[in-house]
Amino acid sequence: MSGDTTSLQARVGAPRFSALSPDVLAALNAGQVATVNLVEFLAIDIAQLARNVALQIGLDPAHERMVDTLAMLGAFKPMQRHGHVARALYDMALPRADRDAVAHALATHPSDMARCWAAHWLVCSDQPLAEKLVAVRRFATDEHFGVREMAWSAVRNDVIASLDEALELLASWIADSDANIRRFASELTRPRGVWCAQIEALKSEPWRAQALLEPLKADPSRYVQNSVANWLNDASKSQPAWVQQVCAQWDQASAAPATRYITRRALRTLLTRH
Repeated sequence: MSGDTTSLQARVGAPRFSALSPDVLAALNAGQVATVNLVEFLAIDIAQLARNVALQIGLDPAHERMVDTLAMLGAFKPMQRHGHVARALYDMALPRADRDAVAHALATHPSDMARCWAAHWLVCSDQPLAEKLVAVRRFATDEHFGVREMAWSAVRNDVIASLDEALELLASWIADSDANIRRFASELTRPRGVWCAQIEALKSEPWRAQALLEPLKADPSRYVQNSVANWLNDASKSQPAWVQQVCAQWDQASAAPATRYITRRALRTLLTRH
């Protein structure tokens, strides 16, 4: 990668596509800088970035696998395209003797979109859930919000397939000193979530995850508080009585402002129905 992007690091994201600087867009497509808002993320030319990233991590951007993938990107919805690019990069690296080095280069790439692709490699692997959780941790603590979102979504289907095991494995995550890790455990297990598969078992029986949520009822991080509140709000749409009971218990057990914040947000859907 070439070019001095120092002046771009502290930029404020453009509020709309028409306001996006050509220099910023060029740096984003070159994989030189991370996005700072959704406008930038959506403005990136995925095909151009994919070719640049492939070259930068030691893969051939003209490889048949990459060429075929980029040719069919238009047939998929915007967010689905990232999974296909990630799969192409994964397949290209798999037979390589230096595939671990390639994976590391992708996981530490300056582009947040490239690191999202690295997180998505977990979807492609056949590792057991316990090993995937170990591997996803670096992405769960990434400095970029977009990569942190990809981290939990990358193992969502594995959690659905092995829910009881997942809840047991995540028990240590909610006690972690890093708020990003605690939030990951909550967000990963949300019954409904956003732009992801729903966890039907937790929609019908959210109490199965109560032991996971309980230690977070007075979490000091607003990032975690919002996730826990959203978790309970998800559950309130299918098990309102249970959510009301949990919130009442938490309010009685804890006088912390954080608890009050969580319970009020958790009940927002129920409150609008009355």
